[in-house]
Amino acid sequence: MKLYEKLADEIAALIRAGVLTANEKVPSVRSASRTYDVSPATVFEAYYLLESRGFIQARSRSGYFVCAQANKDLAEPEMCPQLTETTPVDVSELVFSVLGSIKDPDIIPLGSAFPSPDLFPLARLARSMNKSLQQMPANRILTDITSGNPHLRRQIALRYRVNGVMHAPEELVITNGALEALNLCLQVVTQPGDLVAIETPTFYAALQILERLQLKAVEIPVHPRDGIHLQTLEDSLQRLPIKACWLMSHFHNPLGASMSDEKKQTLCELLHRHQVPLIEDDVYAELYFGVTPPKPIKQFDRSGLVMHCGSFSKNLAPGYRVGWVSAGRYAEPIQRLKLMTTISPSVPAQAALADYLQQGGYDRHLRKLRNSLEQQQQCMLNAIATYFPKDTRVTRPTGGYFLWVELPEQVDSLQLFSMALAQGISIAPGPIFSATRRFRNCIRLNYGYAWNKEMDDAFATLGKLITSLL
Repeated sequence: MKLYEKLADEIAALIRAGVLTANEKVPSVRSASRTYDVSPATVFEAYYLLESRGFIQARSRSGYFVCAQANKDLAEPEMCPQLTETTPVDVSELVFSVLGSIKDPDIIPLGSAFPSPDLFPLARLARSMNKSLQQMPANRILTDITSGNPHLRRQIALRYRVNGVMHAPEELVITNGALEALNLCLQVVTQPGDLVAIETPTFYAALQILERLQLKAVEIPVHPRDGIHLQTLEDSLQRLPIKACWLMSHFHNPLGASMSDEKKQTLCELLHRHQVPLIEDDVYAELYFGVTPPKPIKQFDRSGLVMHCGSFSKNLAPGYRVGWVSAGRYAEPIQRLKLMTTISPSVPAQAALADYLQQGGYDRHLRKLRNSLEQQQQCMLNAIATYFPKDTRVTRPTGGYFLWVELPEQVDSLQLFSMALAQGISIAPGPIFSATRRFRNCIRLNYGYAWNKEMDDAFATLGKLITSLL
């Protein structure tokens, strides 16, 4: 990371934390140069970057000021009430009806689960694919089927090591995207009819997997800022025969919440006492804003109970469908189950990703991707504050690409979904994120697409539709 990028990230963190507030003047170039012990040219570069990301703006003859939209007065959604009942899961029909709306290329995809493909280095990956296939020994086509590409597993293990998690590459199981990793983990530790503690709201794919495996959900509330409510989880573990826990540790889909390190440590101790395995869905971990990467819950695991699942689908190569699981004590049964089902992800896709990672461009791509997402989040928050009703509540995640919007209680998000779709706009309605179809007045929005006039007009239209439902 270049020095001016590091300085920009530090100042952006101050703005996100509210230390520098809307319309406040940021330090002059000369003052910042002295404070941070860098050259004036470095400060200028940092301020230009912050300006492009929507954090600050230049005022003629006055210097730089924090943008008004950088700290819009938007209230945070409230955590849902404590839940105690177990729930059979039946959400697939509702989910499929929503997903079908996103396939039309003329639809503005605010309801999509992926960021724009324009953000990914697809041409560079294609070159890695060609190169790796030309250089691959013939026998590797077969050997990599069972064990996974050794170079890719080594690159993944190296990224774990940066976060303080030490793994031999042989402990990683390469899968067909994170979704297969999550499926395998759940199948290894449960039987039909078992109870699984999940967050609410939660990613609808988790609900679909529970439905397919005939498992029952124990919904645990999630705070919109710092994740799962541990006291409710502890109460549920004491009362119910829960066989597994499944949660997102960072930039939760759909809320955007992230757990603190202290909370991760407490969670690991709680699960160790009850000997309940944890499936950690951490596919958004690389999409953090700022300088410091988040630590996985796996780093605090001393019992081998945490199965950490990751993927390249959300931040590099959606169509390659390559994920993995670092499975602790469950690595061997997961590997065997995989060989009994899908055997292996695409060998060429694994080789292409390994080559790309070895070339050293991944972190540069991620920095550019994070900057784009953070800038687009600022634009979307500003549009919500401008066009939506005043009592709208919205999350402010520090990474990922989702906002969770809590609309006035009178608004039915399923009705809003149909009305918006008729106007060429897709949204993700709240009920698809709950086993009990809660959150009827909530929607999830994707800020992973470039902001332009068409996007701004879409939010103006959404605001009018919401107002019409009040």
